[in-house]
Amino acid sequence: MKKPLISSLHAGKIQRLANTEYQSAINKKKVTDSQKVSKLGLINDEQSDKINHGGEEKAVHQYAFENYEYWKTSLPELPLLEKSGAFGENISSLGMTEETVMIGDIYKIGSCVLEVSQARQPCWKLNYHFQCSDMSLRVQESLKTGWYYRVLEEGSLKEGDTIELIDRPYPEYSLTYLLTILYKKENCLDKEILNKLLKIKSLALSWKKIFSNRLENGTIENWEKRLFK
Repeated sequence: MKKPLISSLHAGKIQRLANTEYQSAINKKKVTDSQKVSKLGLINDEQSDKINHGGEEKAVHQYAFENYEYWKTSLPELPLLEKSGAFGENISSLGMTEETVMIGDIYKIGSCVLEVSQARQPCWKLNYHFQCSDMSLRVQESLKTGWYYRVLEEGSLKEGDTIELIDRPYPEYSLTYLLTILYKKENCLDKEILNKLLKIKSLALSWKKIFSNRLENGTIENWEKRLFK
């Protein structure tokens, strides 16, 4: 079996978002040379919203290139879907999806060691970026969100590097499973499940806060503000 690999690598600079007054670095460009990676991500990559994007628990964003076939079939009219990088990912990969990646997985990529910290929670900027008014909701409902890494060991990586799994402490918790608990109504308030998820050391603090609030309040948080603007 072939090892997963980086099919393409992407970095972006802050610029105006698709004919709006908002700023974003979602419009990333393909880079073919080796990229240095710090605790905050690719050195040449920027984030305009430091509160909701970037930081050590969202240092590197990966998206499965396999997912593009789904999107091109669902939304053939969107030209951005013709090439990787459309979702603002740093790493476009082959051989990994939300179904096969587990929370807390640790991977060696190039000379870096990265740990899966969370799946992406899509936001309203996708709607403007793709010029599709409900793209954020579509991504959420598809569970094809991509995921984030925290950087355990800084280094460098490049297009073509293999992605080697070196530890899987939570083999029972795929990203698809976590996304199902987060976004699908069934079991999303199940106290036993939520308490188990809160014990996952690798899970990002923002996700733990969501699950803690559900346990405390017995309700699902409002997604409207994140998905639409």
